[in-house]
Amino acid sequence: MQILITHGSLARTRVLRLNRWQLGAALSGLVVVLMLLSGTIYNLVFLKAVREGWPVVSQVVKLVSRDEAAQRDRFMRENLDAMAQRVGEVQAKLIKLEAMGERVGAAVGVKGDEFKPVMKTGAPGGQGGPFVPFAAGGADTSASLAQLNSLVEALGIEADQRTDLFTLFESRLLESRLQALMVPNTKPVDVVVGSGFGFRADPFTGRAALHTGLDFPTDVGTPVHAAAGGVVRLSEYHPEYGNLIELDHGNGLVTRYAHNSKVLVRVGDLIKRGQVISEVGTTGRSTGAHLHFEVLVDEVPQDPAKFLAGGGDAVAAAKPARGKR
Repeated sequence: MQILITHGSLARTRVLRLNRWQLGAALSGLVVVLMLLSGTIYNLVFLKAVREGWPVVSQVVKLVSRDEAAQRDRFMRENLDAMAQRVGEVQAKLIKLEAMGERVGAAVGVKGDEFKPVMKTGAPGGQGGPFVPFAAGGADTSASLAQLNSLVEALGIEADQRTDLFTLFESRLLESRLQALMVPNTKPVDVVVGSGFGFRADPFTGRAALHTGLDFPTDVGTPVHAAAGGVVRLSEYHPEYGNLIELDHGNGLVTRYAHNSKVLVRVGDLIKRGQVISEVGTTGRSTGAHLHFEVLVDEVPQDPAKFLAGGGDAVAAAKPARGKR
């Protein structure tokens, strides 16, 4: 690019040559100068006009500022409305969870008094006052935002309480499952019962005597399975029971396996339902190969047939009977 510069009619014409980079630098410098000039004018003219109240300039600036404030306020109200709608949806879900919690609580045996205090929020004592619904589009935007923040915080606390409540339900369900696993309602040997619980003629003396368990006659070496999960509390030889095993199932419930030919567990072992713990034999006071099986509640012999037939209901039936003895 060439720029011709002349001065007067008789002066020589000067030629100024600029390449591409020089021209770009010159334009950039011009832009910077214009920006500085505009900033200076803004500070010296418009700000001064607003402060001193110049008739035209101050009105224009106020209109622009008012429009920007209105846009910000409208944007904030729209966002508050959307957030309030979302909070309402979460509240509706929590109400459904509360109703579900009451139904599940009744199903798992949790009394209402155990979880209703958890659901309540707020200060103790009497409360009241008129109901004023929340409106995010109100004139006082700062107050609406504070109300919304308060609602969100309350919802967070209530959600945590719901989580704790369902954790309690899960614990109760697991407890019920464990209790079911600890009830001796599985036959230790899958054969027909030979001699039941109650009075009978003693096989050695012929006199009437109480038989405190069930006899399962079968071949020597037949596997004996645990009637329920528990812990081995006794494993020893007894003069009458022969090779004896006792399993503790908790809550005063014990099962006894007698006359075994071989014992496969030791004291302290954790036993699962159906686990093989011994083999049938005829040790001790016995006339032939069989398993003598007993169920004791608080050390009082119970009819094992009730447990094998009725499961967990037999525990409730056995304890009142123990109190009448």
